[in-house]
Amino acid sequence: MSGFRILVTEPIPKQNIDFLKSVGEVTIGAKGKFSEPDQLSAVLPGFDALLCMLSTPVTKDVLNSSPNLKVIANFAVGYNNIDVDTATKLGIKVANTPDVLTEACGDFAMGLLMATTRRFNEAENYLRNGHFKGWEPLGFLGMELRGKTLGIIGMGRIGQSFAMRARAFGMNILYHNRSKLPDQLEKELECTLISSVKELASKSDVLSINCPLTKDTHHLINEEILEAMPSHSILINLSRGPVVDEEALANALHQQIIWGAGLDVFEKEPEVHPLLLTAPNCTILPHIASATFETREAIGMLAAKAISDVLNGVPDRNITNLVNPNS
Repeated sequence: MSGFRILVTEPIPKQNIDFLKSVGEVTIGAKGKFSEPDQLSAVLPGFDALLCMLSTPVTKDVLNSSPNLKVIANFAVGYNNIDVDTATKLGIKVANTPDVLTEACGDFAMGLLMATTRRFNEAENYLRNGHFKGWEPLGFLGMELRGKTLGIIGMGRIGQSFAMRARAFGMNILYHNRSKLPDQLEKELECTLISSVKELASKSDVLSINCPLTKDTHHLINEEILEAMPSHSILINLSRGPVVDEEALANALHQQIIWGAGLDVFEKEPEVHPLLLTAPNCTILPHIASATFETREAIGMLAAKAISDVLNGVPDRNITNLVNPNS
């Protein structure tokens, strides 16, 4: 084993840890131990590599205080928790984990949509709390999917995966994206580009957020967009919490401006806006879109392999998941 030191900010699948142990000495933190920059800065300077979570704040100060650091691998597709510009200036490689969670998230998006449109959580709680007295003709009525319109904001890998599944349920697909999909792909997905988010919102029975969090997408879903949505519509978010103005969403649900919401991410995780907890027909889940045994192991292995490759001098061109190659 080499003299490399690797910090993993919280427990990940055993197979991933075993692989990393073949690369260097591995230290594993407890969940939440590195949720603040100062906590990370106090430990990281002695390490060559960092495998971290979206909740790990890898700030400019953290990076500047870590002279031995050569590579950061995020246990996620997104990497808005990392100051990539500073890392690049310091010659630190940054890797993410694209592709491997696409199918799990596509499945989850469809499940979250069905749970919300058919009110699974409400109905289960009703039963568990002893209120079920027999079949009711008006009990827990919801929305059918066939013939309804799904509007997707962000038609990347996960958006396309969701669209493919929704088409199998007979839904019509509209989308808004930074760029138009190739004609052949649009034909395969039977989807149509809409030029603005507001127009997409007004035409969708279900509006799904599948875009990354950037300065431009922060609070992209705000009061104006929510008011543009039909009153029978629902909002789905398994992207990033801050893309949605939670205060505006909570008000829209309580005031019945929209019919429902299915949320797997939140603006200030792990906090959840208190009005969302009491909102009617709001399915809320604890950031589990990629939570399958197969996918989490694949995410960890992709991150671990990037760390191994960088530490062992593999050329950037041969490491496909670097977000700042040639840094």
